[in-house]
This record gives sequence, structure tokens and C-alpha cells, in this order.
Amino acid sequence: MRAHVFVLLTSLLIFAGCEGDNHVKLIEDKNAQLEKENRQFQKDVEAVQAKNQQLVNQLKSLAELSPEVRIDSLYELESVKLTRYTNFYDRDKDGRKEKLIVYIQPVDSQGDIIKASGSVDVELWDLNKADDKDALLAKWQVSPDELKKMWFAGVMKANYRFVFDITDIVKSFDKPLTVRATFTDYVSGKVFTEQYVIKP
Repeated sequence: MRAHVFVLLTSLLIFAGCEGDNHVKLIEDKNAQLEKENRQFQKDVEAVQAKNQQLVNQLKSLAELSPEVRIDSLYELESVKLTRYTNFYDRDKDGRKEKLIVYIQPVDSQGDIIKASGSVDVELWDLNKADDKDALLAKWQVSPDELKKMWFAGVMKANYRFVFDITDIVKSFDKPLTVRATFTDYVSGKVFTEQYVIKP
């Protein structure tokens, strides 16, 4: 009988010890996780503080400049050009041109091509048709956010490049079609319109 009691007590003590070890391990794991989260939190706070200080410095610098100086230091858009690479293309090489690719170059007062901010309206016209309603084949609008992503620096020149699907718009390419682009400059508010004739 005493042997049975001894074995029972020994088993209970071992079980309690295992349970205690498991509990301690859980607490240690939880503490380690909390410490990790705390370190990440500290890094996030430091990053926010650094960004805040940068914005404070930026506001201070801007406040010390007159509006005239700030405007004069920005680019001055003088014109917008549609380049000769504007054309219809057969992108998938199936024998049918299904894309209109338009290349636009904003030019400043020094004659340099610049990445101007703004919005663009692109129209495709068939000026052989007398009625304006029929002559306007398609119209696309490019927002300022979209425009930022369309800057393209090629081997020769930099420009904005737009690709439009004309699969169901242009049925025949045997006559001249006209691309008209309107660029609204968001710095000056000026509006520039340019057109380019794509010949057969």
C-alpha cells in the first residue's frame, strides 16, 4: 500500500513539475514577443519623429521664401510637342494595328524637355468627315497621377508615352488621321494644344 502511495505522489510531483515548466516557457515566449513588438514600436516612433522633423524644416524653409521666389524657381512650360513617333502599331504582330502610341514632350522656356505636372486629353480625329460628331473617333483622359507613371526616357529623347487601344475604333488606315493633345499645366494653369497628322 505504501508503495502505491509513494508512486502516486511521485507521479503527481513529476506532472506538476512538467506543468510548471510549460507555464514558465509560455511566459518566457510571451515576454520575448512583447520585447520584439516593443523594439519595432520604438523604431516606428523614431521614424515618425524623423519624418515630422523633416516636415517642420521644410515648412520653415518655405515660410522664409516669398511666393514670387517659389514660383520663379519652378519650371516655366513654354510649349508641348507631339513627336513623329506618334503612330499606330501592331503590338502583337498579327497584321492588324490595334494600338495608338502618343509621344508628348513638354518644353520649358529654355527649350529643354521637362517632366511637367498636369493632365492630358488625347483625341483621335478623322478630319475627312464633315460632321464633327463623326469626325471625333475617340477621346482619352490622363489624370495627374496616371501621368507621373507615363514618363519615358528613350535613347534619343525623354517624353510622356501613352498607349491607347483602338481595336474597335479604327477600321481602316488608308487615310490620314489626326491626333490632338491638350496638356493642362498644373503649375501655371496654362493649357497647351498640339496636333499631329498620322499619314497612311
